[in-house]
Amino acid sequence: QVQLVESGGGWVQPGGSLTLSCAASGVPVEDFGVGFFRQAPGKEREEISCISQLSGRPYYRESVKDRFTIRRRFIHDGENPKTTVTLEMTNVKSDDTGVYYCASGERCAANGGIEAINSWGQGTQITVSS
Repeated sequence: QVQLVESGGGWVQPGGSLTLSCAASGVPVEDFGVGFFRQAPGKEREEISCISQLSGRPYYRESVKDRFTIRRRFIHDGENPKTTVTLEMTNVKSDDTGVYYCASGERCAANGGIEAINSWGQGTQITVSS
């Protein structure tokens, strides 16, 4: 079973930068998708970005394109393959405030995000304010 552990949340001023990390263990060695969702206060959870474990192909929500960059590092050196995914957030806005969740699924579709989600992280708060 895939386990996801997030880190890197906190407070940041508008226009600033912040990087989130998601450490995924127990991942399959075939293609796999890992990404981030955001839930703002009083709103539904929405997908921000995801990345394909093997190809590195990303997906971005329109509102974060050109501001956020997702990367992955896949390590397959034994019985416990791992993937670390980072989301570099730049020029952040107040609308970026929310709880960010890491999620994994069978694949990351370039035009639609993670498919067949099978695991969630615990969530981390990001607050953008002056």
